[in-house]
Amino acid sequence: MPDLNPSTANPRSSEITARQGAMRLLAHATMTEISDGLTAVGYAGEAADLRAPEEGLVMLRGRIGGDGAPFNFGEATVTRCVVQLTSGEIGLSYTLGRDRDRARLAALCDALWQTGTHRAAIERHVLAPVRARIEREREIAARRAAATRVDFFTLVRGEDQA
Repeated sequence: MPDLNPSTANPRSSEITARQGAMRLLAHATMTEISDGLTAVGYAGEAADLRAPEEGLVMLRGRIGGDGAPFNFGEATVTRCVVQLTSGEIGLSYTLGRDRDRARLAALCDALWQTGTHRAAIERHVLAPVRARIEREREIAARRAAATRVDFFTLVRGEDQA
């Protein structure tokens, strides 16, 4: 019987999963985080635009209660970009909003992440600060939610004791 486990079926699946995580962080990164990180990485090579940054719309879909029938919720503006390094790696990005420079830099980071020589630097200088910021934001949101939590408990009344 064939092995249907996706992690063992494809030997590159862990690398694919890692790249998806990196791309997810790049989609949440600010322009400042990406540009400062790339400055620290110090990549001086060229990157050709295979698909110049362009804006478009995507349809957002939702479900009532999370498991109901899907419905069109609305539209969101996204910017996409595809670049290729001189060494051949192709990076792509989709970011919410209309920031073409951010989309191009995110695609450049994706391409550099795929190279063996720049992956560690991209992880350290670009992705780690974004990951830390997102974690801080989650902790703050969790503290705010915990501050509004109400603990309900029942006291034993005198007439209930027998």
